[in-house]
Amino acid sequence: MNPFEMRPGKQAELILDWAAIRPEPYDKRSVDPYTRTRLILMNGTEFENVWFSHQFSRHTVDNEVRRQLALIRRSEQQQQKLLCHLKPLDETMLEHTIGYEQLAVDLTAHLAKRVSDAGLKNALDFALLEDFDHLYRYADYLDMQSGEKAENLVGRYTEIMPGRPTIAHHRHPYDSIRYPMTGANPPTLDVLAANVITAAEQQTMNYYMNVAANYPEETGKRLYQEIGMVEEEHVSQYGSLLNPNLSWLENLLVHQYTECWLYWSCHETETDTRIREIWGFLFEQELMHLHIAQGLLKECEGKEWHQVIPDGEFPHPLRLESNIPYVRQILGGTVCNTALREYYEPVDSLPRNGTFADYQRQVNQPIENVTSHTVIEEYIRQKGQDYRYETAPNPVPPLRDRSRDDTQVGRLPEQVLQKA
Repeated sequence: MNPFEMRPGKQAELILDWAAIRPEPYDKRSVDPYTRTRLILMNGTEFENVWFSHQFSRHTVDNEVRRQLALIRRSEQQQQKLLCHLKPLDETMLEHTIGYEQLAVDLTAHLAKRVSDAGLKNALDFALLEDFDHLYRYADYLDMQSGEKAENLVGRYTEIMPGRPTIAHHRHPYDSIRYPMTGANPPTLDVLAANVITAAEQQTMNYYMNVAANYPEETGKRLYQEIGMVEEEHVSQYGSLLNPNLSWLENLLVHQYTECWLYWSCHETETDTRIREIWGFLFEQELMHLHIAQGLLKECEGKEWHQVIPDGEFPHPLRLESNIPYVRQILGGTVCNTALREYYEPVDSLPRNGTFADYQRQVNQPIENVTSHTVIEEYIRQKGQDYRYETAPNPVPPLRDRSRDDTQVGRLPEQVLQKA
């Protein structure tokens, strides 16, 4: 399927009335976990497109272009409001957060298994283990707060156990930047994957930035605060992979093409009949957005769509599904890696006075201030062992001990971290 060769159906409209953007919410007790995560994914995708459009509008003096951007942006704001309305009122912040982290794990794993660019795959595999650990820490906090087991929320499709410990995620900003993918004619899927994961991680970062200020319990505020800082690292990493040589109009085309692929993927993989119809309608709207972007590119820069996206044929749909074997493989093989400028290195190979060790000393001392660690220690103190959902023992032997939270895996040896 090539969306550039399609036209939206007659039922597609860009501007909707209030009733159209207030659908019946899903039932949190019966919803499929991947329906929930698809909604989170597309919410983040719309957020990225809206803010990209605002930035574009602030960087052009052509008011006709601005008007077309405003039209697309108003439509995408309505799409985002529609998606938000599908979340039920009785789904708590923490329950919703479990959906965010399940999305991060299974979306990242899915894309990592499909992309061909080595730098992109390495970035995906690296952040995968960190989002996997975030899921574990939020899950323990959820159980400690409400007695609710996150394994029920994730449908047991995604394991809940330690990954690279969150305390090891805190790195100097200089080590969050990667080389952009600027090669000639990159595979369409790689372009899509880089844009999708950037938007998804940005949505998580933004959500935690807001929740951290409003969460009604101090430990929760601190946990969102800490993990939100890690999400900033992830957004910096993924955003640095995007091609900086595209013009604003070329970027607009890529954004709209990405949305088309995602809505089509949601429609092709959705199991809820009612929500599947919503995906189909939103895909028709995105076709209209895409053709507006295509027309602007041709009118203003004299370029055809295939000069930006040489192969417009959609890759196979993005599919959110269980990735337990893949996550275990990456966890067992790369848990001790960290970032060093544009590359990933085992922590044991880093210099004692490098940016990673310096940043760890500056931020994580004393260790009692690191909430991602202390929340697990408190859970263990109360329950005797941490909360997990595992299909087999953790592939990393030091992470199998359920009576203590490991703070050394993925970090430098303790004697290096201590102040002189």
